[in-house]
Amino acid sequence: MYKKLNILDEKNKLLRQISHEVTFPLPKEDLELIDKMQEELKLSQIEEYEKKYNLRPGTGLAFVQLGILKRIIVIVDEESEGIFRNYVVINPKIISYSEELIAADAGEGCLSVNREVDGHVPRYARITVTGFDIHGKPIKIRAREELAIAFQHEIDHLNGILFYDRINKKKPFFGENEIRLI
Repeated sequence: MYKKLNILDEKNKLLRQISHEVTFPLPKEDLELIDKMQEELKLSQIEEYEKKYNLRPGTGLAFVQLGILKRIIVIVDEESEGIFRNYVVINPKIISYSEELIAADAGEGCLSVNREVDGHVPRYARITVTGFDIHGKPIKIRAREELAIAFQHEIDHLNGILFYDRINKKKPFFGENEIRLI
């Protein structure tokens, strides 16, 4: 029987804390958890398994969402139908970003937020992220569009920020002339 990850709800105060830098080598438990996160994120994006295991579709998770204050994020991106690419970044940092802002037209969701939240979340259209792989080797990732949004969302988690914190309360929706909606 498949055992789902225990993802914290937005009411949990741990989600508002800043996660700690990670040192290497990673303990066996962290490596096993990373594998489990990748598996669940992939299964959640395949309709058959999403229904079978009662999963909410998701692209990324940060360790803090599982109650562990470590700067580790996992993103599973479906690049094309049934083809997934896994990103595991330890101690991620955004080192550059575009001036252009974008927002997901339908808004963002979060596996820790079990409700609909209306509004556009302004994000950089293109970013460069540095960090380390699971072996402590330096990595650099250039992300754009949806993948850039996912990285910014997960890195926000490491800093105690939830996506709806970035929605402008006075003007939650942008017009197409104000920001590019994807």
